[in-house]
Amino acid sequence: MHNLTLIMEFCETRGLHHVTRHVTAVWPNAKQEHYRLHCFANLASAEPFRDHFGGVMFDPKRDRENGRARGAWHRKDEYKRILESGPLRVPEILRD
Repeated sequence: MHNLTLIMEFCETRGLHHVTRHVTAVWPNAKQEHYRLHCFANLASAEPFRDHFGGVMFDPKRDRENGRARGAWHRKDEYKRILESGPLRVPEILRD
C-alpha cells in the first residue's frame, strides 16, 4: 500500500493521468510473475514516471504479439526478480 501511495502522490502532483493494468510476465524459461502496469497516454507522460520509479517500458504491440496475447507479457530478456525500483520496495515479509 505504501508503494501505491507514493505512485498516486507522484502522479497527482505532476498532473500525470494513468490507468493501472495487470499482466502476467512470462519468460522463455517458463518463469512467470504478475506485474502492475501504469499506462500513460503518451511517452512524454510516461518518461517522468519511469525516471523517478524505474521500471521497464511495455509496448502492447510488441510485447503482446500485436494484441493476440491478452493478459500475457512475453518477455525475451533473462528473468531477474525485482525487489526495489527507485523509491519502491517489496516489503520484507514478501521477500523469500
